[in-house]
This record gives sequence, structure tokens and C-alpha cells, in this order.
Amino acid sequence: MSPALSPAILTVAPNGARRVKVDHPAIPLTADELASEAAACQAAGAAMIHAHVRRPDGRHLLDADAYRQATDAIRRQVGPGMVVQITTEAAGIYQPPEQMRVVREVVPEAVSLAIRELVPDAAHEVEASGFFAWMRQREIMLQIILYSPDDLVRYHDLKARGVLGEGVDFLLFVLGRYSAGQQSRAADLLPFLEGLDNLPPWAVCAFGAQEAACAQAALSLGGHARVGFENNLHLPDGSLATGNAALVANAAQAVALTGRRLANGDDVRALHRG
Repeated sequence: MSPALSPAILTVAPNGARRVKVDHPAIPLTADELASEAAACQAAGAAMIHAHVRRPDGRHLLDADAYRQATDAIRRQVGPGMVVQITTEAAGIYQPPEQMRVVREVVPEAVSLAIRELVPDAAHEVEASGFFAWMRQREIMLQIILYSPDDLVRYHDLKARGVLGEGVDFLLFVLGRYSAGQQSRAADLLPFLEGLDNLPPWAVCAFGAQEAACAQAALSLGGHARVGFENNLHLPDGSLATGNAALVANAAQAVALTGRRLANGDDVRALHRG
């Protein structure tokens, strides 16, 4: 099946590392809140949840017990129909050994990892290579976060040299991370796609008012999309979204315009298997 006709994966990123209830009262911070949000977003069309866990005071946390509790709560609500993805995001708090440790302790179904955090330079390649080999052996679904076209070039280099191991990756292009006011535009996707024919499966996430336009551009080109309160709180008309499910539902409408069908959890797993 061509990428343009493959099932479209919508991922919801409902909370992120920084936003709290002051930013939006519906941001889910506890395991039970994440589970309820997962169920609502699954009903709206999401096949995967990118979940962050928090300390009691709301600060970002990488902790195996907290992730087990959150994953169990989500599973009770959505069953196997949604893939639960944990994060290794540093958020200015954690270093690579701590980021890798949480994955080894949780052994999640899926995880997102940023090249520039885990393999920032050649000195980190040996340790990273062992870590990626360990994840491949356990068939953990890997989403590689790339913040710029330069990150994509580095990804291809690391992949070619075996640092990232063998297997299918799911790339995430972060649009507009370093733009003024962190406001993404659909045009920010273009530099990532110069080698479109040689790309593994990919998705986008975007900041601010143009999140929906960026998602629609990606979906129209055979990619996938991640939406949610982590990066954006507003609907395309500028109104405040009532919850993450409203953003997912809007992206689901964009999928319908492409002629693709919405992916489910099993489709995400099939993508990982290649």
C-alpha cells in the first residue's frame, strides 16, 4: 500500500512536560485524568497517546512507577485499541543515563526519543548503540524526534552506521520549534521532505494556531500527525478547545479529506513491524 493510502495515525499529546491547570483546566496530569482523556481521544480518532507523567506539584517526571500506573489506568479505559507511548524528554531536568533508565525499567510498548538529547555527539554513540540494540531486542516501538532538517541528516548518518540498530523507525518532525514565538507553519514541513522517497514512516507535530494546517499538510502527503495540548490549546478558528478530543476530532476531519482511513492501535503495531 502506498504511503498516501495507508491508514492515517493520529497521536494525541495531551499534556506535555510543562503546561498545568492554570494553562487549561482540562490538561490531564494524573493517571486517572490521562486515562479519561485517552478514552475521549480514542473515540475521536486517536490510535496512540504520547503521555507525560508529573510530580504531585505538576513538574515533569521520568519515573517507572508513575509510568506503570498511568499505563495501567489507560489500558483499563481503552484496552489494546490504543498504543501507549512514553517519553524520554529531558525538559532541562534529565540527562541521557536517566532518560535511558526509565525506558529500561518500564519496557513500554512505545517510546519517543530525541536524537539531539540521547546522541548529542560522537562521545555518546557507544552507549546509545547499546541502548537502541536493547530496545530492538524487546520490539519496543521507537519514534525518533527530529527538530530540524539537520537532525534528519544526523538520523540518516546514525542509522547508516548502525548506531540506531536495525528495524523500522517512526519519525516525528517537530515544526517551528525554534521559530519566533514558537508558531509553526505548514511550510516548515517542506525542508524535511526533500528526500521524501527515502523516508521511513513519519508524522508531524506543530505549535500554535497553525497546528491543524500543519497536520492536514502532513496527512495529505502520506504522513501522520500528532496533536494535543502539549503544543496547542486552540481550534483553527482561534477558540479555546474544550479538551484534547476536540483537536483530535478536527484532525480526523482532515484525514477524511485525504481518502485515507483512520488508523487504530493494530495499524500502529503493523507499521512498526514493517
